[in-house]
Amino acid sequence: MKKVLITGAAGFLGSHLSDRFLAEGFHVIGMDNLITGDKKNIEHLFPSEHFEFYYHDVSKFVHVPGDLDYILHFASPASPIDYLKMPIQTMKVGSLGTHNLLGLAKEKKARMIIASTSEVYGDPLVHPQTESYWGNVNPIGPRGVYDEAKRFQEALTMAYNTYHGVETRIVRIFNTYGPRMRVNDGRVLPAFFSQAIRGEGLTVFGDGSQTRSFCYVDDLVEGIYRLLMSDYDQPVNIGNPDEITIMEFAKEVLAMVGNPKAHIIHKDLPKDDPKIRRPDISLAKKVLGWTPKYNRHEGMLKTYDYFKKVVEVPANA
Repeated sequence: MKKVLITGAAGFLGSHLSDRFLAEGFHVIGMDNLITGDKKNIEHLFPSEHFEFYYHDVSKFVHVPGDLDYILHFASPASPIDYLKMPIQTMKVGSLGTHNLLGLAKEKKARMIIASTSEVYGDPLVHPQTESYWGNVNPIGPRGVYDEAKRFQEALTMAYNTYHGVETRIVRIFNTYGPRMRVNDGRVLPAFFSQAIRGEGLTVFGDGSQTRSFCYVDDLVEGIYRLLMSDYDQPVNIGNPDEITIMEFAKEVLAMVGNPKAHIIHKDLPKDDPKIRRPDISLAKKVLGWTPKYNRHEGMLKTYDYFKKVVEVPANA
C-alpha cells in the first residue's frame, strides 16, 4: 500500500484530499497544527485503519517513520483574514515548512506536490493568467506575506528539483469553494453565504467590478491528483475559467438563498486586492487532460447545502 503525507489535512482542501487518497487505496498520514484547520473536517476518517493524524507544525522539523511515497504540502493560512492576523506563521509555513518537507521528500525519495496559488500573479497585468506570466506582486503590501511565501515556495521547490533531483510538482490554485470552508474565514463565498443566510448585508468591496473565477473543490482535487501522478514538473494552473464580477456573484447568492432581509452593502476596496482573476487552463488540458466538470450553479447548490447546516442564525434574525 502506497503511503502519502498530507499537510494541512484538517483544512478545507486538505480534508478533501485525504478523502480522495483514502478512496484511491493509499495509507494517509494527515498532519496539521489546527491554527486554521478543524478536526471536525477529518473526524469521519479516524475509524479507518489507513488514516493516521499527526498534530504538528511543519515549520518545525518533520519526521515520519517508515517509507513514504508522496507528500502533499497544503499547510498554510489561506484567506486574507488569516494571513493578515498571522503574517509570520504564513511566511514560516511557506519557507521553513516547505524546506523541512522537501528535505523529508529527499530522504524518503518521495514525490512532493506543493499548493501554490493564483496569488503569485498578484494584481495581474495579463489576462487570463498563464503559467509563463511572472506576476505583479507588492512584496511589502499587506498581502505580500502570502504572495511572497508562495513565490519563495515555488523557487525552493524547483531548486530541490534541479539540484537534488527530488520529484516535485507545483499546482497554482485559483479560487476554490465547497463544503468544509470555514464560515468566518474571510473569503468571498463563505462570507456571502453566511451573511445571506443570517439576513445581513453582503459585503462587496469597491464597486464590485473586480472578477474572480470559482472552481468547485471536487474538480480541483481531480486536477491535483492528475498532476501529482503525471510526469510534468513545471507549475500548472488549476481553476475554472468561468469568470464573474463580485457584484454578479453577490446577486447569485442572494437569489439562491432567498432571504428577504439580505442585501448588498459596499466597503472600501482593500489594498492590493486583485482587480481581475481568471486562469488560462490550456496547459492543464494538454498535459493532464483536465477540465472542470461542475458549473458554478451546481457547485454553489452543494456548498449552500453545507452552509445551511453550519451557519448559526440569531434567534431574532
